[in-house]
Amino acid sequence: MTPEEIVHRWLRLVTADAELSPYLIGVDLGRLAAHLTASVTAALAGEPADAWGGLGLSEAQRRRIGDYLVGVCWAADLPDGRIAQVRRAVAR
Repeated sequence: MTPEEIVHRWLRLVTADAELSPYLIGVDLGRLAAHLTASVTAALAGEPADAWGGLGLSEAQRRRIGDYLVGVCWAADLPDGRIAQVRRAVAR
């Protein structure tokens, strides 16, 4: 699964979440998807990424977004070490 596919599935889960979706009202989802794709790509390369900065999310909401990312990566059969790496880098 490519970073673009991971982001597509990840963003679908986040936008379907009743608590998180209001934070995306008025957000250009295409631009956000491009930013998230760059963040996931960087994370897979072991680089830090600030995927959700500026949206005013609580720590609990950031953790839930991270949980969605882990679920998508797990379904894509990424190795556990890579999943942990991506989660640490992207879901800060």
